[in-house]
Amino acid sequence: MKIKKNDQVLIIAGNDKGKKGKVLKSIPNKGRIVVEGIALVKKHVKPKKSGQKGQVAIAPRSINASNVELVCSKCGKATRVGYETVEGKKYRICKKCNARI
Repeated sequence: MKIKKNDQVLIIAGNDKGKKGKVLKSIPNKGRIVVEGIALVKKHVKPKKSGQKGQVAIAPRSINASNVELVCSKCGKATRVGYETVEGKKYRICKKCNARI
């Protein structure tokens, strides 16, 4: 998967289209990612002790990695990701400015 944790991404499909966010978690075997502040869902939580109130917790859910584009740290544009190998090491590169990500 070309998207990793702590990457800055742009949402290109769905209800949150056009928003940017930071990747909190990557799930490569399912092809999904969790992005900060995107695809928020409400979960009703029961009280743990008697006398305590129940609450509504808001948490981000995972979205498909194909619905996001990586934002290049050099040029600041949403871009596709390429790879280049230098001395046996593999690096991700921006397809627009050819800078290492």
